[in-house]
Amino acid sequence: MRILTEPDGIRLAVTDRDDGNLGLHAGPDPAAAQARRRRVERDLGVAAGRLLFLEQVHGTAVAAADEAPTIPAESAPSRERELAPIADAALTRTGRPLVVLTADCLPVLFATEDPSLAAVAHAGRRGLLDGILPRVLEALAAAGAERIRAWIGPGVCGSCYEVPESLAAEAEAILPGIAARTAWGTASLDLPGAARTQLTATAERLGLRLGIFSELSACTLEDPDQFSHRRAPGEGRLAAILVPQPRSEPPARTQPQAQPHPDGVDAAPHRRDHEQQRGGHGR
Repeated sequence: MRILTEPDGIRLAVTDRDDGNLGLHAGPDPAAAQARRRRVERDLGVAAGRLLFLEQVHGTAVAAADEAPTIPAESAPSRERELAPIADAALTRTGRPLVVLTADCLPVLFATEDPSLAAVAHAGRRGLLDGILPRVLEALAAAGAERIRAWIGPGVCGSCYEVPESLAAEAEAILPGIAARTAWGTASLDLPGAARTQLTATAERLGLRLGIFSELSACTLEDPDQFSHRRAPGEGRLAAILVPQPRSEPPARTQPQAQPHPDGVDAAPHRRDHEQQRGGHGR
């Protein structure tokens, strides 16, 4: 697990295949994946069950992390999934530790001038085209952020992410600059480049000061230390983790509550109400 510590005390970490699969939906043994989650929490000094995992659905919802429950001790993997907010991004105002799982899609981690105000996003092809990254920046701005740092983590690169010509043309029409060519000359999508372009344009529109960093980046398809859905479907998921500085510990909840939330952030929806959205966990 690679760990970066910023001068303001926030920590960023990315796991790899040596750390094992952390996706409860991937791999043959959800209990082993759950045990690895608790081990990662211990390694980072996070209380058991406090690291907020999401049920990712390739959408654009931004979960209100501070309203999501802590996972009770001895919860079964299926129960942990039920308690997870259904979203592809999360925002905390109190410094709750956040995580997204990926295996070719991009994890993006956001810190602000307030070390307790932070966010994470899972941005694959669908999420980028539908605007999940602008939604996160808008939510951070609404929460008072003016200076934002964004780290783009491991994901498949434009030289490797081969797609049909028609799909590349369709994506380019929605997000100019995302279309690229593979190293062997076929149509591809450049997710990291498109994320940078989209983040920069959104920050300019919102009047935010933005820095984009690549210390955590890698091509998941080229690097055998990374999980890659394209190379080995279903093998596992890596975790991109952000541990902000806690402002205060919110009271633990035993159930998430579904209700409207201000500032463009969605209160954690109950999984039963959104089962129809589950077309497969985020990659």
